[in-house]
Amino acid sequence: MGRITEDLIRRNAEHNECVIFSLEELSLHQQEIERLEHIDKWCRDLKILYLQNNLIGKIENVSKLKKLEYLNLALNNIEKIENLEGCEGLTKLDLTVNFIGELSSVETLRGNIHLRELFLVGNPCADFDGYRQFVVATLRQLKWLDGKEIERSERIQALQDFPEVERQVREQEKAYCRRRARDKSEAQRKLREEQERGEKEGHPGSDGRWDADVAADPPPSVGSRDHPQAPEVQEGEPSKKKVDDVEDDLEFWNKPCSFTPESRLETLRHMEKQRKDKEKLSLREHG
Repeated sequence: MGRITEDLIRRNAEHNECVIFSLEELSLHQQEIERLEHIDKWCRDLKILYLQNNLIGKIENVSKLKKLEYLNLALNNIEKIENLEGCEGLTKLDLTVNFIGELSSVETLRGNIHLRELFLVGNPCADFDGYRQFVVATLRQLKWLDGKEIERSERIQALQDFPEVERQVREQEKAYCRRRARDKSEAQRKLREEQERGEKEGHPGSDGRWDADVAADPPPSVGSRDHPQAPEVQEGEPSKKKVDDVEDDLEFWNKPCSFTPESRLETLRHMEKQRKDKEKLSLREHG
């Protein structure tokens, strides 16, 4: 398990002579970090924070980062948007390719009045009917969503359609939450069976022992893989490139690892759905 330690931050603060309290930019991407912690105590002056391609399952412990302008949490295990109200200076938030199914959790960003750019592509909620209209109507301060500019006419239309769109979104959220609960239960059952089968065959885990905690409550980990050092999402078709990167690295998801979490299964399911959608679109265009 990767942890955020003072030593880790200092090693990534060479450009600031390893002084962490005055850091304005910090990159902790691809460190297998499972929990967001300590940064709000040690690096209060942060303006840019890169945490993409980790194993973080919850947004927390960032509320004291009043000066934070850009937070990148792409390619993690986040299931809802929360605990960002205290980030008063936040202007850009990247949550590309996570597991956010509660689209209504974007409502927690209403108080972030300076937020101009939001990326949610690659999350289950981005497949909901009315997804874009809901976000555009809910976050009136936004100028860009998933790399596409929000036109004034689009916002007016979204506000007019909001009552019906909100009803549809809430229904899809409920269906997703029920489906996810079933998937979690099934994934945990399969993991327990694998653990029990391995114990009977006498094949312990990579550390030479079986971890009962993993069997009882597997952490929602997607693992770690190579990802570009420059995580900025560019305008135009930013999200497509990130999703393509995930698809190009499909062999990673099939490789054995110490965890067999439900999030890994969901990622595969999401990529397969996207592949099928692309094939259908191609058939319609050339049919």
